[in-house]
Amino acid sequence: MASRRNFLRNSAFLVGGAMASAHLVNAFPFKREPLKVGVIGTGSRGKGLMNLIQGMEGMEVVACADIIPFRLEEAKAMGDKIKGYQDHRGVIDDKNVEAVIIATPFSTHDEIAIEALDADKHIYCEKTMVKGMDEIQKVLDKANASNKVFYTGHQYRSSPVYQKVRQIIKSGYIGDITSVECQWNRNADWRRPVPDPKWERMINWRMYREYSGGLVAELLSHQMDFINWFTDSHPSRISGFGGIDFWKDGRETFDNVHVLFEYPNGMDASFMSTTSNAHEGFEMKILARKATIVLRFDKGEIFTESLTDVEKGIVDGVSGATLKTWQEGKGVPILGADKDPTIEALNDFYESVVYQEEPISSVKSGAVAAKCVQISLDALYDGEVKHWSDYPELNM
Repeated sequence: MASRRNFLRNSAFLVGGAMASAHLVNAFPFKREPLKVGVIGTGSRGKGLMNLIQGMEGMEVVACADIIPFRLEEAKAMGDKIKGYQDHRGVIDDKNVEAVIIATPFSTHDEIAIEALDADKHIYCEKTMVKGMDEIQKVLDKANASNKVFYTGHQYRSSPVYQKVRQIIKSGYIGDITSVECQWNRNADWRRPVPDPKWERMINWRMYREYSGGLVAELLSHQMDFINWFTDSHPSRISGFGGIDFWKDGRETFDNVHVLFEYPNGMDASFMSTTSNAHEGFEMKILARKATIVLRFDKGEIFTESLTDVEKGIVDGVSGATLKTWQEGKGVPILGADKDPTIEALNDFYESVVYQEEPISSVKSGAVAAKCVQISLDALYDGEVKHWSDYPELNM
């Protein structure tokens, strides 16, 4: 079910406008107490989410949990009313907590999510949703049997810019898509300082396969999910290459990866991530018959192919571009609200709870993205081409 806020936003786009996102609570026909949230996992992402929630209406952080003592103390200090627990069960058992944000290592998501649903809590689960095919299905089954909202943190589904891009694609405006090129590059080792060696695997969990899916799960999964969304599909075949070629520091997850998807309609999508060169950082190029869309974190541009003046028109009704712009070969900005996509995602989560609607980034779409990640990892580590059909079908 489409949310009311997204319906209004999309309606505005269809008439050529761009709606600025407002705090949802201002549009609600009734008043309610703030949604009381407990955050499990108070590393950089968990504390970042807590900080964003503090600047929003409608939600309030009342509890947090972390097994690393100094991180727990840092999070508790973010608010006078925040209770701290050394175990995630403390947040789950806290009767004051209505919703749980899971920002722990990838491998722990399934256990925490199932326990939180058993405790009748709404869930915002950071990407990638779950590690492992059996675990994906268990969380799906539990969430489907619950009446609670389960939002998966692929926040670009909540971005006005990315929603506009999906609408443009669906309209047929850029023609058939033949290829999508994705990258998310950084020039840093991804390693966090460790005050005591005993915390190494807990703090730098992204380096170890037991806990992490590395660059695929932590970065490229966002782009995989977006492609699945605008195609209403998933890959049929996956291959990949990568290695530990630069940061030879004892890590187990690759420091560079190259993954290729083939979709059932013949479209291919490539994904690249490296930690030794940050040139152009994050980028998606959607290559279609009539135009190319280039996407960054919070903005996008359309570049037309060589179309006739009649095809383009004097003023383009979708992009707002003038004929002169096209003739000069310039990219035309895709307009949308200028706001952090994570704020938009948290707002969508809140609205889904208030109206009891399926969120735009649901447990189902999260499960499909998680399956993409698992097959990609198997292709990388086994050095083999993997087929979607060789893996268990997800019971949605």
